[in-house]
Amino acid sequence: MKRAVILAGGKGTRLRPYTVALPKPLMPIGEYPILEVIIRQLRGAGFGHITLAVNHQADLFRAFFGNGEKWGIKIDYSLEHMALSTMGPLKLIPDLPEHFLVMNGDILSDVPYGSFLDAHSRENRLFTISAARREQRIDYGVLRTDDGEHLSGFEEKPCFPFMVSMGVYAVSRRVLEIIPENQAFGFDSLVLEYLQRKENVNIVPHDGYWLDIGRPDDYQRAVDEWPALSQRLDMA
Repeated sequence: MKRAVILAGGKGTRLRPYTVALPKPLMPIGEYPILEVIIRQLRGAGFGHITLAVNHQADLFRAFFGNGEKWGIKIDYSLEHMALSTMGPLKLIPDLPEHFLVMNGDILSDVPYGSFLDAHSRENRLFTISAARREQRIDYGVLRTDDGEHLSGFEEKPCFPFMVSMGVYAVSRRVLEIIPENQAFGFDSLVLEYLQRKENVNIVPHDGYWLDIGRPDDYQRAVDEWPALSQRLDMA
């Protein structure tokens, strides 16, 4: 049975004033809260057990989702009593399987969550990051110099491609070995530690839809795009 941990303990400060009354994952997108969209997707992708890592307004999550019976999936909760960032909450969950999915509770995406985790598990990877391709356009003519004083090249408003973490990870239980107890430990701390150790961390680019609902304009975009997006998501 596939297992997922959804991170839902943040305060959603960037999305205020919307999140004064509701935590961000419970903000409605169309007919569903964001987190219900994710849970329905995971169920459709073959996940049978979801743990919600909660902190802020934890009682609201319990009241809405209960034990998951309504959605035909097991839902339980891990309560953090202090802010533990993105990876720290994993240390509080004692029954994690050998490989599992970790994701933020405030994203909309058509990532094939089941096959993403399956590929990670088959290869017994340590940590796999789902990544989105982005470009940054520079709104100036960029001067290149050979010694700081003489022009060696020029580009008019160039675009620089890069990849960003989508907040979706396939994780081996081995990561718990480096996560400290009772201490904030984020994705950034984890990957920097693995880079220092020269451990293999895998990246899987995703060229489909991804929206991180962090700010009011992101939320409005999600609402506007939901009618078309909902037809593409597996929420059976």
